Amino acid sequence: MTDATAARRTSGAAVGVAGAGDATAIAVLPEASPELVAAVERAGGVVGPLDDRTRGLVWSGSSGADALVAALERAPGIEWVQLPWAGIDPFAGVLPRFRGDGRVWTSGKGVYSAPVAEHALALTLAAMRRLPRRARATEWRRDGSARTLYAADVVVLGAGGIASELLHLLAPFGVRATVVRRSDVPLAGAERTVTLDRLGEAAAGADVLVVAAALTEETRGVVDASVLAALAPGAVVVNVGRGPIIDTDALLAALEAGHLGGAGLDVTDPEPLPAGHPLWRSPDCVITPHVADALETTPALLAARVERNVRAFLGDGEYLGLVDLDAGY
Repeated sequence: MTDATAARRTSGAAVGVAGAGDATAIAVLPEASPELVAAVERAGGVVGPLDDRTRGLVWSGSSGADALVAALERAPGIEWVQLPWAGIDPFAGVLPRFRGDGRVWTSGKGVYSAPVAEHALALTLAAMRRLPRRARATEWRRDGSARTLYAADVVVLGAGGIASELLHLLAPFGVRATVVRRSDVPLAGAERTVTLDRLGEAAAGADVLVVAAALTEETRGVVDASVLAALAPGAVVVNVGRGPIIDTDALLAALEAGHLGGAGLDVTDPEPLPAGHPLWRSPDCVITPHVADALETTPALLAARVERNVRAFLGDGEYLGLVDLDAGY
């Protein structure tokens, strides 16, 4: 790689854009959705087929990691890759091979923060108000088992856009929020921030645990039996991050033992959750099929990110959602 090429890859200068010998700059694959094509063109990019002129790749997400690798091998001149989701774990098995190759990688980090945080709040309230159990009821029966979110002790695992937006939504409830993240850098809206190795300490006596972190080797299975046991009796657990962050067997055991008051899961392990899995039968568990960001407005949110990053690729502004291949997000 020449010094000039390296400079382009880090600065986002245009390669093969309009007026540069009709070279094709950006491919939108594996399906060229109208929203993403329009976003590239609004930003001044040229959309075309994947070939040796391609310098940017917007991956629309309808095919897996192997297809992405094949595209990059077919067009080795690609200097910037936009991934479609906030989490890059679907590509975790192949991304390490591209470490240090000079490409710029961006993802959907932050794109879906508002809808996912809203969904997390909905799951939290549903679990605390015992709606899973009551929605299944077939007779009128009153009880005082519901809990309130007002003034609750809430632990949020993760410190990205979803966590930040969730803390904003929780503010009217006057919660006491603790954020658990890789570093102890404070996050607005949280009373304290602690590192991941202190998750058990943070969970001690908490009323709510919300998982909103990326799946990495550090976070896989980190919400285990000991963390769940540390929560207050009747606490609720919500997961809008990734299923494997929570030990499913431990979660089931805590629900069945009555230690947890409920769970709200938009992601599971395994996923999709098979028919007949015990979680489906848990009376205090509400499950949504990974739809926290599935709104009519979602395509427009991703398109706005693509437009912004195409401009950065062409030298106008900074990239959003930069991926650290070493960190895994």
